Amino acid sequence: MTAHEVPNTLRVEGFRSRRSYGFLNLSQRATMIAAAVLLAEGVIAVQQPLTLLVTLPTTFAVLGLTAARRHGMPALFYYWAVVAWKLAARSETTSYRAVLLPHPYALDLPGVAASSTLIKAHDATSGRDVGVVHNRASGLMTVSTLLAPGGSLMAPTGSVRGNLRTWASVLDAMSTEDQIKGASVTIQITPGAGDALGDDVTQRRVADAPVLARSVVDELIRTAPHATASVSPWMSVTVDPTATANAPKDLGEQVAETLRVVDALDLSGTGADIIRRATDVDLRRLVRAAYDPDSFHARDAEIRELSWGECGPQAADDGFEEYAHDGGVSLSWVLREMPNRPIPYSALLPLLSPGRFQRRVTLAYRVLDPHEGEAVLEREISNAANRADATAQVKGRARWSQKADYVKAEKAAAQAAGGAQVVDWTLMVTVTARGAAELPAARQEVERAIKATRSIRMRPAFGAEAAVFAAGLPVGYNPLVK
Repeated sequence: MTAHEVPNTLRVEGFRSRRSYGFLNLSQRATMIAAAVLLAEGVIAVQQPLTLLVTLPTTFAVLGLTAARRHGMPALFYYWAVVAWKLAARSETTSYRAVLLPHPYALDLPGVAASSTLIKAHDATSGRDVGVVHNRASGLMTVSTLLAPGGSLMAPTGSVRGNLRTWASVLDAMSTEDQIKGASVTIQITPGAGDALGDDVTQRRVADAPVLARSVVDELIRTAPHATASVSPWMSVTVDPTATANAPKDLGEQVAETLRVVDALDLSGTGADIIRRATDVDLRRLVRAAYDPDSFHARDAEIRELSWGECGPQAADDGFEEYAHDGGVSLSWVLREMPNRPIPYSALLPLLSPGRFQRRVTLAYRVLDPHEGEAVLEREISNAANRADATAQVKGRARWSQKADYVKAEKAAAQAAGGAQVVDWTLMVTVTARGAAELPAARQEVERAIKATRSIRMRPAFGAEAAVFAAGLPVGYNPLVK
């Protein structure tokens, strides 16, 4: 086994995108709508035949755009996003400027985080303060847990297998807990955090040391600030505290119920070491540092003075392919399609390796309850069988890709019947450059890292840069939570 090979027991599989059954590349819903539209046009044409000269070309153009693909999604959706963004930009709704507004708007973050507010709570179990993000629109609450940056690349195979099994148990606990609506794991890599290391080595440098030792130390001092990075991982869990038989009566009871649910999740044995629940100061620092990277190493006293709304940007412009904000410009990518083969547990390592720019990699989860998961898998098996049968009737045999897809759907159903959980998940990556001049280098750095994974395909977050940017922050927004 070479250094780049991974045993089959340390590979993860079972990925599959949902596919409905329809005509050509159309979904079932799109096919039904198209049939209804064509039927209506036929009825109208009985009285006014000339209308077909206008309606038929328009209908077939829309169907063609829906069936065609652009960046892995229907071309109609892509061009619709382009038009929608241009209309929003014309009305200046893509620009944000912090202004003094009456309460409660003065404390709001921009975009999808506008309905969030930060609550400082006291956890009686640990005796420490905890920061809880409350979504005032949905009533959901999010608690983040700070994790220790570690890895399993040097761990024995048995330990890694045990970590994967334990993580599967955590997903199983999420599926049976109705109050947990979703979760996300984010790893933020901030380069240039080696300044403190260089300063420490400089202070301990001995002037009368051997020449070779001094040259090595000098080289370390010179390169350390550029070759090191600060890694900040955290896990955010979104909870609905009211989804219980005895719903909490007030906000205090809702916070207590949220902390109880989150404390029930045991991450020990997953390979991640828990530092503590994120405090309100931790959350303010993470959010503020995302918009202004220079404030990442600010003192706690400075961060504590910021209100929740002040943690956001003073000015921001949501472009179609970039997001400009305080202290930099960010680019975001989202998962284009599921991996079509088993991937090693270290597949995301190229994305998690330090680079020149600050980067956030976020895995968002929504674990389906057993009944919903079973219904989804049965529907996917039927859709895969219908697609294969339809192709066989036209061409004489089904395509091999359709046969393989049907086998994967059956295998997923068999795994679910054996106790596995069905999980909706997505991957998001955000990189932040200090200015527009550095955007090409930042884009190239991330695109090279994505290609180095050899199994993950991603695309830019067209027209949703600000939303994906916020999804990687502990602000209570998870795109998979309905």
